[in-house]
Amino acid sequence: MIDGIIAVTGAGGNVGSRLAARLAARGARQRLIVRDPSKASTVDGVEIRTASGYIAGDEMRAALEGAHTVFLIPARESAIRVAEHISAIDAAVAAGVERIVYLSLVGAAPDAVFSFARDHYATEQHIRNTGIPYTFLRMNLYMDYIPFMVSPDGLIKGPAGDGRLAAVLRDDIADAAAAVLTSDVHEGRTYDLTGREAFTAAESATLMSRLSGKDIRFQNETVEEAYTSRATYHAPDWEVAGWVTSFTAIAAGEFAAVTDSVRRLAGHEPVTLMEYLEAHPESLDHVASR
Repeated sequence: MIDGIIAVTGAGGNVGSRLAARLAARGARQRLIVRDPSKASTVDGVEIRTASGYIAGDEMRAALEGAHTVFLIPARESAIRVAEHISAIDAAVAAGVERIVYLSLVGAAPDAVFSFARDHYATEQHIRNTGIPYTFLRMNLYMDYIPFMVSPDGLIKGPAGDGRLAAVLRDDIADAAAAVLTSDVHEGRTYDLTGREAFTAAESATLMSRLSGKDIRFQNETVEEAYTSRATYHAPDWEVAGWVTSFTAIAAGEFAAVTDSVRRLAGHEPVTLMEYLEAHPESLDHVASR
């Protein structure tokens, strides 16, 4: 059991709030780093510090001082995401943090098809270069996001082809992270956190249609069609590229591998898509009925 303070960054978000509850249940000493204290977890006795963002290096250093371990949750996707991560990592080094656990992404590589996976690779490299002990938890795509890939008219559209993805529930990520953060045997290791099955976009659409009684279908697009259909959102180029390459990365197999990391770390099997949908039928409320 780690005795020092575990600082959780991005603690007001979906993963951070889940993790705070699990660390509290394990009796860990933790500190939540948030931008808005009103959004921090309401776990009794937990220390809360604020920083306006990862790019605010001095604020991050002050927030992290005295912490033994930092759990670095990635910043929201942006054109300067890597710079934000580097700023947070350098602040942790300056604060004297002794270990970094980073929530990365499966397939992180400099030549990854998924453009955002390249950001995670650059972040991992910077952490390695600090010389501080580290652990990388590489998550698959969020399973709880799969229903929201469906448009209100019942379509999942993208150039995913017959590629498979082993999506993982955020609760399972938090369980695995809590186990790693409260143990000292994971130094230098990388774990791919996945669900226990891999499915195609078409299979997920069929399953969601059957369970909801709604007409949900997968429409495979060409890459050109995908860029054209998303141009209507008038988003910046880097964001549109992220949207499209998330599908082409599925087609390329970057999210297909199934591992037993959640079971080994958390002590239980990860939730399947069917189990999640059966427990959360409301996740498809935004889709129109037939």
